[in-house]
Amino acid sequence: MTTTQLRASLEGLDEFIDEQLQLWKGVGTAVAVIHKDEVIWQKGYGYRDLEFKLEVTPNTLFAIGSSTKAFTAATAALLVDQGILDWDAPVKTYMKDFRMFDPVATERLTIRDMLCHRSGLPRHELVWYNSPRTREELVRTLQYLEPNQDFRNKWQYQNMMYMTAGYLVGQLKENSWEEVVQKSLFDPLGMNSSLFSVDEMQLQTDYACPYMEQDGQHTRIPFRAIDAVGPAGSINSNLVDMIAWLQFQLHSGEWNGQSLISKEQMKVMHSPQMACDSAFNSKELPVSTYGLGWMIEPYRGHAMIHHGGAIDGFASQVAFLPEEQIGIVVLSNTHGSIIPYTVAFHIMDRLLGLEPVNWSSKMSKLMGKEPAETETNPENTSELSIHPETAVEQNIEEPQVAPFDRPLTAYVGIYTHPGYGEMSIQETTDGLQATFNAIEMPMEYTGKDTFSVEFVLFGLKVTYTFTLNELSGVAQSISIPLLLEQGTKPIEFTRVS
Repeated sequence: MTTTQLRASLEGLDEFIDEQLQLWKGVGTAVAVIHKDEVIWQKGYGYRDLEFKLEVTPNTLFAIGSSTKAFTAATAALLVDQGILDWDAPVKTYMKDFRMFDPVATERLTIRDMLCHRSGLPRHELVWYNSPRTREELVRTLQYLEPNQDFRNKWQYQNMMYMTAGYLVGQLKENSWEEVVQKSLFDPLGMNSSLFSVDEMQLQTDYACPYMEQDGQHTRIPFRAIDAVGPAGSINSNLVDMIAWLQFQLHSGEWNGQSLISKEQMKVMHSPQMACDSAFNSKELPVSTYGLGWMIEPYRGHAMIHHGGAIDGFASQVAFLPEEQIGIVVLSNTHGSIIPYTVAFHIMDRLLGLEPVNWSSKMSKLMGKEPAETETNPENTSELSIHPETAVEQNIEEPQVAPFDRPLTAYVGIYTHPGYGEMSIQETTDGLQATFNAIEMPMEYTGKDTFSVEFVLFGLKVTYTFTLNELSGVAQSISIPLLLEQGTKPIEFTRVS
């Protein structure tokens, strides 16, 4: 199809996107579609600021979350081209003090392993989430984080590995990851609006505010600064800049006649490196693999390369069809929104001349509930969060509150883990409260020295189980299961005061 025909095939897209915003209670979204070097769609919908009724524009900045990962992989590719880095040389070759919990991984882990999520580590998200520690300090915690799979045995999405890959890139260039991205990618591509921090984003004139649906209402939530793990997901961008990024991908690393990254290394990033879990379990996407910073899946028989992202109050999807030379970016400022997926896949159906799939219906079944207008059970608590790029089923059961078996003072204290850091258990007028990485979490007693603790933004309730000294009757440790992981060993925090 010609560019003109493709543009014509999108007739009525405005109405579809408006419908999606209503169905999925979205606040705002921005959508761009390109064919080769032509922009065939570039519009904002809804509001970047709901309270002041400020509309989304093509220049509105959004946090793109894990769509950042492709930029981190690209910086590594740049260093491979320059002969500074080898995809398959052990990281320890470049960072002598690098340590993993698994001694085999310590000696053998490569940047390719990091970038295709096969380190053996589960997510360990709470190590970094809202942590005050620096990037370097977080890299040092890796030696205390236990794997749950053998090294290179299984694909497991892992943000801290991307953080470490970016840290390594900065070390090798005697600079920071941010500076490498800025000078090697943002500047030459003309991505003049893109930034690395939500704090800096809020100093601009056109940016989206983050929202979350709570009790049927849109609630503005705080921006989440994730600068320390920036290479995993801290970039903020807009349609104008992301169009350039997509064109760069479609041109296999060339820009204005200049090769910024060799076609050879672009092919490495765009090629399957590891079979991975599918977020969709759908016949339209029957096979799922991960390259380096990109997911590679056939969509209804057409080659598709894509990556989404999610961070507090924002969601994104960046995708391209290399054979058809089509690129799509969808940005959203609603927490956990699936609009980037329903819109991107609908656009693909139209551009490919296929009968559109009802992705709203499919996502409804996937999430275990109906869209807003047809929701029949608003209290349904079985949800599926399409987090950065993988789906994790979250079965949240309301805990049965039990009478206390002993004084609350038995549990009060400071507990630590060498990788996770410090956990504080305090008594308040409403009972016990856990504080971790400055996040305050009320605790509900469920009996047998066990409490239910809710992590609101993750949509999970987790059990804290205390082990007490039989003689003193005072808690000595807390056992906490890992967030977003099943069948893994709990994290043990030991009392220090």
